[in-house]
Amino acid sequence: MRRREKKEITEKLAEMKKRHELIRTNFLQGEAVTAGGLLAQCQEDAIFIGTALEEEGDFHNEAVKRLELYCEAVYEWSAQKEEAQNAVSCVTPEKNHDRMQVRLDREADWVCDYIENRIQGKLEVVFFPYKACMWDSLESVWQAADADEGCDAYVVPIPYFDKNPDGTVTAMHYEGEAFPDYVPIVNWQEYPVAERHPDIIYIHNPYDNANRVTVVHLDYFAKELKKHTDMLVYIPYFVCVGDYVPEHFCVQPATMYADRVIVQSEAVRMEYIRQFHIFEEAYHCRGRFGVAEEKFVALGSPKFDKALHTTRENVDMPKEWLDLILKPDGSRRRVLLYNTSITKLLEGKEQVLKKLKSVLSLMKTKEDVVLLWRPHPLSETTCAAMRPHLLEQYHEIIKEYKKEGFGIYDDTPDVHRAIAVSDAYYGDGSSLVEIYRTTGKPIMIQNIEI
Repeated sequence: MRRREKKEITEKLAEMKKRHELIRTNFLQGEAVTAGGLLAQCQEDAIFIGTALEEEGDFHNEAVKRLELYCEAVYEWSAQKEEAQNAVSCVTPEKNHDRMQVRLDREADWVCDYIENRIQGKLEVVFFPYKACMWDSLESVWQAADADEGCDAYVVPIPYFDKNPDGTVTAMHYEGEAFPDYVPIVNWQEYPVAERHPDIIYIHNPYDNANRVTVVHLDYFAKELKKHTDMLVYIPYFVCVGDYVPEHFCVQPATMYADRVIVQSEAVRMEYIRQFHIFEEAYHCRGRFGVAEEKFVALGSPKFDKALHTTRENVDMPKEWLDLILKPDGSRRRVLLYNTSITKLLEGKEQVLKKLKSVLSLMKTKEDVVLLWRPHPLSETTCAAMRPHLLEQYHEIIKEYKKEGFGIYDDTPDVHRAIAVSDAYYGDGSSLVEIYRTTGKPIMIQNIEI
């Protein structure tokens, strides 16, 4: 049984007990019709509670039987309404009404005690990721919820759409099939969030419609989800480099409408709070979106959890990766993780592509090192939407790299496999650097001007 259902039942039982006293008083004052109406409400609530218990299975048969006894008592007391109306005096003996009140109180108290002490009351927690490659920002929280007997946890990947340069929406994407096999997926069309009203919702998309590259289905905007849960939690899909938070990340729809925003460190938390207060002052909305000091909480990032628990020994490597990494004698070639970010592409310079070509050309000559090139998952989409003049050249570089086959091209959702397999990092400065730093392996940031 859901915790909110348990709470609703407990509240109904409390209201039923309050009515018992009112029923007795109304009978004694000759208000038999009013007493009958209150008894009908008690009957309705008892049937509601009994139905909820029966839907749980046969576990609560004893409580259901006590509710049936309660309903029999309600019927008997209700029958006295007719007797009171037909009597010479509209007042029936006080002792009889006292007895009936005690009888109903006894059954209601028994059921209330049963609900309180023998039904746990589970939280329903749902995770709404949109891109499989960003699942690591929620995974360790889901694992904790899934392992908690007090929670029913659901993972419901949601659809998202590409955007044209003019902001119009194009193709829809759904990545439910791309999540790890150990994550049980619920199809988004089979989880009616408004009807289910989960206790807690977790999201990692901050933008709603404020992103120029992609947009999630509007039913899953933070503003909309806020209406259908008691606790909306936003965890950023990225980590901050050196505890620096770009201003635009601090005030987005998710940070505004979420009840809690989980950030990686106290320094990051304070920057979020500072920027949030600046926004509140500028738009004269102090407190409208909650208290910033309560909203932002420094609990770390699940992305770090994932990096620490993913090792070379516990990842599955594709055969084509192994064929490049293992030498004929069985020894390993070193693997260099080459990460290219969106930020440099957005600068729109031809030099970005020249640098990319030069790195690939150099690594082609290295016999003891395998290049594992992992571009940001949104590189092509971003290029098409915001730097279309670079797209054709970018596609040609990828095509040629794959054709020559001297290195690995990793466009899979799992960045942590690349981190675990590699021996060193080279590439753009990005949040991936912060995650890679946890491994203790060498890191070198590229300079695209050289």
